[in-house]
Amino acid sequence: MLSEALRWAAASASVAAYGALCAGIWWRERARASAAAADAAALAGQGDAVLMVHASQTGQAESLAWDSARWLHAGGTPVRVVALNALDATTLGQARQAYFIASTYGEGDAPDGASVFVERLMESPTPPTLKQLSYGLLALGDREYANYCGFGRRLDDWLQAQGAQPAFPRIDVDNGAPSALAQWRSRLRPDASEQDLADASPSPDFAPWRLVSREHLNPGSDGGPVFLLGFMPPPGPDPVWEAGDLVQVVVAADPGRPRDYSIASTVHDGELQLIVRQERHPDGSLGAASGLLTSTLALGDTVAMRLRPHPGFRLSGNEERPLILIGNGTGLAGLRAHLRARVATGKGPNWLLFGERRAAHDFLCRAELEAWRADGTLARLDMVFSRDAEAAQGERLYVQHRLLQQADEMVAWVERGAAIYVCGSLQGMAAGVDGALRQVLGPDRLAALAVEARYRRDVY
Repeated sequence: MLSEALRWAAASASVAAYGALCAGIWWRERARASAAAADAAALAGQGDAVLMVHASQTGQAESLAWDSARWLHAGGTPVRVVALNALDATTLGQARQAYFIASTYGEGDAPDGASVFVERLMESPTPPTLKQLSYGLLALGDREYANYCGFGRRLDDWLQAQGAQPAFPRIDVDNGAPSALAQWRSRLRPDASEQDLADASPSPDFAPWRLVSREHLNPGSDGGPVFLLGFMPPPGPDPVWEAGDLVQVVVAADPGRPRDYSIASTVHDGELQLIVRQERHPDGSLGAASGLLTSTLALGDTVAMRLRPHPGFRLSGNEERPLILIGNGTGLAGLRAHLRARVATGKGPNWLLFGERRAAHDFLCRAELEAWRADGTLARLDMVFSRDAEAAQGERLYVQHRLLQQADEMVAWVERGAAIYVCGSLQGMAAGVDGALRQVLGPDRLAALAVEARYRRDVY
């Protein structure tokens, strides 16, 4: 049985998680804003700058914000790019013109890049008056979710409630639809020529990747089947990606909805690997993307894919640090890529804490992980199997509980300079881990980790 202290800490973890996460994100965004100051100054020029504000989760909104800022700058408009979490009431209250690019996370939730702004301004009893502000808003979303573009809509309503005036109606983007992005560019620069608009449109860069291997990782599991997939690129220049990056997969029946997957390998491995759980709908049919990858696609067949950088989950700046890697389920993919990168460079030490259901069936990539523990690549390997714990002690044990049990060791690693990477499910695991880290490290230390970009997440 879990001790009373552990039960209390686990229960309070979820309650405390939001506050800790917000504080960490706020400090991280301040640090990122400082690092981008030179680029922002170049775009802003000498005149009063228009604000280009992004609220991002995986980096898509931020990337679009910089592209949009360059587009405006090319038309002669000075621009300042800023993260929504770094935007305070004074700056927003003084701005005359701003453009917002806001993603939505999960079922209508604010992304990590907006949570501090929501808490400090949108939910404030004394929000700023914005009658002087003219704005445009690009809302990123996915129509498969009930609350399509939910946060973008909420932000739009809030801005108008504070007196801000929309320069044009909000533009909703379904999975990066090119037509919506073209409309956004034309609104930013109504005087742009058709040729300028055509030149600014991103060229499609999906390519046919060939499936060369498929391994069932959890036979006998009472969870959904999980597969390790290997792909080779088409002829041409060698593809380039870093550990932490994503790949987008196009489903032929739904080409407007590419799916993002964490890459589970490095360039040095010679193939792009994914860890995918097969999803099955209540009627028994397979999920469109997971079904294609894990069942429909035959070895030797190709699927349209493109690489997508995920700067927020790369090692950049943490290459020399000890790594604490935390996750569950198919979140092993992003963590495995980082471990494979560490093998290639010989860096360490590394500590993996990972959760699944049962050791007999769900110890994903077991031989590889145990080999890394044996050769020292993994200084520590903590596997947490919830159903086994329930059978043995009457309670399910998850990754966040193991963090609490290993509190002293966690503190020691952080004091030696470790960076923490979390990959896996947003619901349950990610919130629980946030709360556990706050319990173990304290909110000030957690905020300090975010300042140094030593706390990073790829959760879904």
